[in-house]
Amino acid sequence: MASRSRRYVYPVLSVGLFLFTVALLAFAGAWKADAESHVRPSAQDFKDRPANRPSSSGPTVVAVVLGSSGTVGSDVLAPYEVFASSPQFSVYTVAALTGPAPVDGGPAIVPTYTFDDVRSGTARRPDVVVVPAVGAPEGAEEAAMRDWIVEQSGRGARILGVCSGSMVLAGTGLLNGHAATSHWSRLGALKQSHPEVQWTGGLRFVEDGMITTTAGVSSGIPGALKVMADLAGVDEAERVGRLMNYPDWSAAASPAIPVQSFTAADFPIGLNALVPWLRPTIGLGLVNGVGETDVASAFEVYNMSLAARLVAVAAAETVTTKHGMVLLTVPELEAPPVDRVIAPGAARDQDIDPQLRAWAASRGVPVDALGGSDAKPGFDAALEYLARQAGRDTALSAAKMIDYPAAHLNLPTGASSARVPVLLVLGLLAAIFIASLPAMIRTAIRRRTLQGPPALSLSMQQTK
Repeated sequence: MASRSRRYVYPVLSVGLFLFTVALLAFAGAWKADAESHVRPSAQDFKDRPANRPSSSGPTVVAVVLGSSGTVGSDVLAPYEVFASSPQFSVYTVAALTGPAPVDGGPAIVPTYTFDDVRSGTARRPDVVVVPAVGAPEGAEEAAMRDWIVEQSGRGARILGVCSGSMVLAGTGLLNGHAATSHWSRLGALKQSHPEVQWTGGLRFVEDGMITTTAGVSSGIPGALKVMADLAGVDEAERVGRLMNYPDWSAAASPAIPVQSFTAADFPIGLNALVPWLRPTIGLGLVNGVGETDVASAFEVYNMSLAARLVAVAAAETVTTKHGMVLLTVPELEAPPVDRVIAPGAARDQDIDPQLRAWAASRGVPVDALGGSDAKPGFDAALEYLARQAGRDTALSAAKMIDYPAAHLNLPTGASSARVPVLLVLGLLAAIFIASLPAMIRTAIRRRTLQGPPALSLSMQQTK
């Protein structure tokens, strides 16, 4: 009986080692992908810090909050551009501290003001507060943010929670007893953790009293336009909506959207998350005056698809966007090696900044305009470019992850990369090799046992 049980020890051990190795490789890949998306800005002193001021002196003040634990860039940049595109709104960014606020997968943002600046009257008190998704929505690291949001709500400010910014709002208690929505992948967990909130899926945004919450990332644009329509009128919202180029949006459009879930179609992005090694590095060439949504869309589709790692590169250590937001960038002279460069906001190749083109040439890498077909801006351009580089399926899955309508896009098939299949094969071979070690060790032991000790073998030979 004992010998029979021992017979299964090595096969079971081999299977266990195989599964452990596969799980370890998957965990290491997910950890690496996550680490590359959550890079803390360096604590540096700016040599020539640009002026950092609100977008305008408009009568309605909008404060876009930045977290300390990492902020989803598109949740900040896109609504910021919506409100800043109207002279009726004065928009600024606000955070707990004055230093650059980390942004997931994108350039850090230098806040215009701090929470204490608002309390002291240095900054105008907001009529609207935009709350993005952050890394620790209910953690101690964001306690100052939550307290400040509650203060502003108590003063009568409108609250706009973008995507998983609803998790921050749920942590404040402001959503208790109210209807709200969030990113489709979060709703199930939120219903469990915060049953006091009436969570609703299948809607682009949900407005309940003074609080508006939106679905996935890109839904911050129609959510901001809805708040704008309430405060500045439908005509102004329609005008800005045309500038933002959000598909099929109008003030009268239904907020209903398809109910999403993870499917087999998301397999390419899942593999990218587990096998991030040897991903291409793309330099996102930024210049002063670049549109906020152009920056957001490029970083967001790559951050969601994990098809490449993006680095914000500019002539200096900061750039100031079209409406005055200050972004922390990597100076061209200090930039890491890149495989290619893309220029957001450049409709065609001839529109690419000459200095950026010269820098790319000095590195011997191509530079592409991120204008899309027919010079489409924003998310349209970013998704079309992603499709050309990583394949149509990856682009469609990325659009789904950010809740962006993609039916109108003519996404190219794109060239498939051999990187992921090759790395998967190498990983499986490594797991098979490690799993075979018990059998190899067992075989070696049996051979030595059959041969016997060297001294005994020699004695037997002499006796013969």
